[in-house]
Amino acid sequence: MKLPLFPCFAAAVTAGLLASTASAQTVKITPLGSHAGEFCAFDRALVLEDPNGTRLLYDAGRTVRGADDPRLGNIDAVLLSHVHGDHLGDRHQPSPNAGTCGKPDVSVADTPESGTVKITVAKKATLIVGGEMASFFAKKVANAGGEASQVQLARFGGERDVKGVTVYSVPAVHSNGLSPAFLDGDHAKALEESGLTAYLGPPGGYVVEFTNGLTVYLSGDTGHTAEQETVVRRRFGAELAVMNIGGVFTTGPTEAAFVINELVQPTSVIASHANEEATSGGKLKEGTKTAAFAAASNVPVLLPLSDRTMEFDAGGTCVAGC
Repeated sequence: MKLPLFPCFAAAVTAGLLASTASAQTVKITPLGSHAGEFCAFDRALVLEDPNGTRLLYDAGRTVRGADDPRLGNIDAVLLSHVHGDHLGDRHQPSPNAGTCGKPDVSVADTPESGTVKITVAKKATLIVGGEMASFFAKKVANAGGEASQVQLARFGGERDVKGVTVYSVPAVHSNGLSPAFLDGDHAKALEESGLTAYLGPPGGYVVEFTNGLTVYLSGDTGHTAEQETVVRRRFGAELAVMNIGGVFTTGPTEAAFVINELVQPTSVIASHANEEATSGGKLKEGTKTAAFAAASNVPVLLPLSDRTMEFDAGGTCVAGC
């Protein structure tokens, strides 16, 4: 005998199913910083997970604690914006929360291979790079025990598919010199003695289109560039941005706010690359560059608190974890 569903019970079941469906369609973004629950000086790395389970690691840097960092989980592709040590990974922490938020202990060396190469090999992931980086990293990955074919080139205007997630390469205005620490032999010695780096073509950023319809702009390290309006906004219509705000070497807080307010115009933005102890107890500190960026921006500014997952709907609105 089939029992009738009482109205309130039926409504509860329906609401639960809708909530489950909505959750299944969100993009999950988890910052992998140096100190749990905080936004700290070296924090750059993010794991972005599509509703279909595809997982991307963006700019591993110094806060992913080796290829066996349990926070990584499965990684399908690693996105590298440029080869500066704080993005490529010249060293990392010996343990969670080592050092202070303002000055993390990153005493474990990852040169000459780099944290990025070690993670790519250990996870059997695709490594997506731009500029003239592909041939260099193909040899690096192969020499570290991986396959050269794991490295995929995506120059400006190009794209790569990662299990249904599309990754586009977009310009960044910065530099892309490789430290001699990532090289071996006489070539490394000659560069170091001359105070030079090995130049690997232009740096870049990425626009990622997820299967739920969300489009995310990953700025890399950049200053102002017209492509933030013509390509990132007008071509792709990015609803969520991850924006560098540190100043000196890239846009500072007010310059970054101009990019967000006038050029990209996303629904919301995640602050990145602040080069400071931006939070204490998970709360934004007054007088910081991050606070200035939040005050100057016309859209919600979200803090990438390490190890805490944020979820975004197709329109770029954070629906959980923010």
